[in-house]
Parts: sequence; C-alpha cells; structure tokens
Amino acid sequence: MEKYKLVRRRFSDEFKRQKVKEIDHGLIRVRDVVREYGVSGTSVYKWLHKYSIHYERKSFVVVQMKSEQEKVKKLRQRLSELERIVGQKQMRIDYLEKLIELVGDEYDLDIEKKGELPRLNGLDKTRKNTAGK
Repeated sequence: MEKYKLVRRRFSDEFKRQKVKEIDHGLIRVRDVVREYGVSGTSVYKWLHKYSIHYERKSFVVVQMKSEQEKVKKLRQRLSELERIVGQKQMRIDYLEKLIELVGDEYDLDIEKKGELPRLNGLDKTRKNTAGK
C-alpha cells in the first residue's frame, strides 16, 4: 500500500465496473479492493452507487398502508370541500359589501362607519331622488 501513496492514479470505467461486478457477485469485498489497489473506501462506494445494479437510483416508490392511502384521499376530499366553501363565503361577502355600498349610496348613508341604519318613521325623506316631491 505504501507504493501508491505518492502516485496519483486514475482507474478506468471498465476497471471500476469489473470490481463492482466482483463485489456484487460476492467474489471480493470492498475492503479487499481498498487494500489491494490503495483506493479509499469512499471511492469504492461511489463506484458501487454509479455502476452497481443494486444501487441504481433512477426512481423511488412510496410504500403506504391501505389505511394511509384512504386517509390521504379523505383529507384531499375534505380540503377540496373546504376550498369550495371558502370560495362561496367569499362570494357572499363580496355580494353583501356591494349591497351595503348600494344601500348607502341610495339613502346617502355610510352604513359601514355607523354600523346601523337610522330608523324611519314614515315622515322623513327616504330617498335622495324621490319622484314628485
């Protein structure tokens, strides 16, 4: 191992594939490659992740129990329902705000500031522009 310390070596892809194949088939161990060729264990594990059929990282699979799937499905349905309800409530709020604005304009009142409508006794003027009066 001493003879490799001062020399910078580069291993070919074919060499790496061959050693990974031998490790995969159980013919040698990682530590055998480390000792024999003076390469770090980290490098050998990088080779394994790159070339081994056991370490392929092309995709992943989420494993869930059936009860978890049902729970997620129900939560998504509930979320959709709540979003729909919030949308309806927002439409109602917009409608009522517009109604307050229109009534305020019609009776020359600022309902939002006062918070209540004045009482009408039938003798007071009820509209800004009443016809014939």
